[in-house]
This record gives sequence, C-alpha cells and structure tokens, in this order.
Amino acid sequence: MGLGLLDGKVALITGGARGQGRAHAVTCAREGADVIIVDITKPVAEVEYPLATAEDHTETVRQVEALGRRIVAVDADVRDQSAIDAAVSRGIDELGKIDILIANAGIWTHNPFWEITEQQWDEMVGINLTGVWKSAKAVAPHMIERGSGSIVITSSANGIEPGPNNAHYVAAKHGVLGLMKNIALELGPHGVRCNAISPGATRTPMTDFQAARDIFAGHEGGTEAELMEAGYRYGILRNTTWLDPQAIADTALYLNSHLAANVTGVTIPVESGHLLIAGVNDNPVRE
Repeated sequence: MGLGLLDGKVALITGGARGQGRAHAVTCAREGADVIIVDITKPVAEVEYPLATAEDHTETVRQVEALGRRIVAVDADVRDQSAIDAAVSRGIDELGKIDILIANAGIWTHNPFWEITEQQWDEMVGINLTGVWKSAKAVAPHMIERGSGSIVITSSANGIEPGPNNAHYVAAKHGVLGLMKNIALELGPHGVRCNAISPGATRTPMTDFQAARDIFAGHEGGTEAELMEAGYRYGILRNTTWLDPQAIADTALYLNSHLAANVTGVTIPVESGHLLIAGVNDNPVRE
C-alpha cells in the first residue's frame, strides 16, 4: 500500500462509468481505494445526449485496474432500490465493506417550467433526487453497523441558484442539499459524515453535445470554441472556463479523507467564483 488519502477504503460511485463519475473512480483508486461503480447502459431517460455505454463501463474498469485497484462494475438504475441494494451487497461480498458513497448519477434536460413534460419531471426528480436517497439508504445500515463512513452527494450551482429553463433540475439539486443535511444530522451520532459538492460549469458528456453548444452559443450550429467562450464568462477566476471533472473529484477526495474528519452537513461550491457574481440585467423588458 502507498500513502494515498484513501488507503484501504472502498468507494461506491453512482454514475461511475464516465464523466464526473469516472474521475471519482480513478481518483479514489489512485489514492488507494477499491471501487464499485453503478451505472446504466441502456437508455432510461429522455435526454438529448447519449447515456453511458457498456464500453464506458469497461474503460473505467480498465483505468481503475491499471492503478492496481480492484473494481466491481454493476449495471443498474439508481431509481431501482432492489438493484442498488444488490450492488451494495455484491460490493461488500467482493471487497469486504463500503467506506464511501459518492452519489453522482444525474441527468440534465431543459425546458421552460410550463413546458416540462411529466416524463421529464419524473425522470429528473427520480434520478437526481430519489436516486440519491435510494443510494444513501442502501449503504446506511452497513455504515451504521461499522460506526464510520462518508457520503458525498453531487448537487450543482443550480442547487443554490436558479437557472433558466431548468426548474426540474434546480428543484432536484436544491432537494439533494436538504437531503444531505438530514442524512448528516441522522448519521452523525453513528460516526458517519455526509456532505455535498455543488459543481459549476463542468465539461462532461452531459454538457458537451450539440444542443448544449447551441444553447451556450445562442444559435444553432454552436461550436466548441463558442462553448469554451461561454465557459470563460461563467466564473470570476482568471483563465478559467469549463471545469475538468478532476476539480470535482479533488473536492470529493478531500471530503472523503481524514482531512475532513470534522466536516459534515456542508456544501462546497466548486465553480470558479461564479456565485460571487451578482450580475446585471442586460436585457431589461420595457412595456
């Protein structure tokens, strides 16, 4: 064993096949943890970008094993409690325990709130909020029994502020912050911590696809250059555009390590100072 911040730990990561989830998996492995990833490889939601594939799973497995760590990859939907419970049981059977949960699985769609379909609303809340509750529910008895554990929930800057055409996403991401505080409150007496990260604009397959580029460019046929330019306008720190998922993984690493042993019930925004910007009304409506 090396001197990693997570030596000897086992981390369960939902949405672990790619994007932020893969960054979490590889970072945990690099720091000495064995890994369980849960992700779904069939279309389960009406989104405009392709969801994770079996090949994505395989690539995350390859990267974790290349670091000399063990990994269990489970194909499951976070909305399915029995499937998540089975993933937890399998992880404990094969790796001995679960010390860490990173509840990262999430989707993104957009529509004015009065045009969001019931399906869009139900999928968003089901995956981004209920799925987090079901994931935490699945690991809680094991962590209570062991008297230790760390849960990190992925919220969003949109868990703190609204965003146009994102009412369902904003509601779900606000919701997980309340859920996080309650989990922290209820598990604290058992020695288990729970915190959240609120990422700003982070470049993953969920945010970098043509329809998203069009939104950020303000016209159809948006380019990668226009996407990156929009990123520079997001935060206040110089020379920062879209964040690499590693920025989020680094914060989860801190929260899951002994460095944060006395930190529970908090939300850490990782957004290059975006939330500091009060902003102005560039487009006042005049009757």
